[in-house]
Amino acid sequence: TAKPTLIMCKTIIGLGSPNKQGKEDCHGAPLGNDEIALTRETLGWTEGPFEIPADVYAAWDAKAKGTASEAVWNDTFAAYAAKYPTEAAELKRRMSGDLPADFAAKADAYIAEVNAKGETIATRKASQNAIQAFAPQLPEILGGSADLAGSNLTLWKGAKGVESDAAGNYVHYGVREFGMTAMANGVALHGGFIPYVATFLMFMEYARNAVRMSALMKQRVIHVYTHDSIGLGEDGPTHQPVEQIASLRGTPNLNNWRPCDTVE
Repeated sequence: TAKPTLIMCKTIIGLGSPNKQGKEDCHGAPLGNDEIALTRETLGWTEGPFEIPADVYAAWDAKAKGTASEAVWNDTFAAYAAKYPTEAAELKRRMSGDLPADFAAKADAYIAEVNAKGETIATRKASQNAIQAFAPQLPEILGGSADLAGSNLTLWKGAKGVESDAAGNYVHYGVREFGMTAMANGVALHGGFIPYVATFLMFMEYARNAVRMSALMKQRVIHVYTHDSIGLGEDGPTHQPVEQIASLRGTPNLNNWRPCDTVE
């Protein structure tokens, strides 16, 4: 339909427990052996612990359906690859997460060029220069910023907004740091893209749950945080990050890089 759908499911916590159903008692603690026995009796459940009845297993078993769907996809892709071998190879590369064969050499050349220039510029400008250098080499790059693209300098000359072009490569997320980061996680999980998302360092606090999920799932999501000074100035204490770097560095599976110059 053309309208969103809100599905409301009315549930009862601890359903089937004679003494704890509908109470907070069954939320944060186990029922206990006696109450488990009573609940099994109430529900008419006779199977052993962690045993799945054959009819329930069969109802949820989608192996045959999945195998058939995968076979159809493989046949379709094989036909596509025969007709468009270059595009098929590119899709396979991107879905596997491999970088272009010449990327390392081009990256080294760019770094050498930056080193030779030895510019003294704001790190967020150096970051934009790096994006400008690498993004044209990586069609899988999908950028975005939570409202602050003009401040954190994540736009580049080849950036096209997805809202105006289905082949775009940049998302103007608006002021929704958590939503932005959660969407980037989904994009990374789907595969074929390398998402980067950006905001001020202070506002990673809004996105913290999604950032932690990136790390837990070990997904290739690049979080670009600018304005990392504790003396941020006119924006005042609400924008001054103090403990954020330490908390990010303490997050398992999250690689933290705080570049000090244009080369880094």
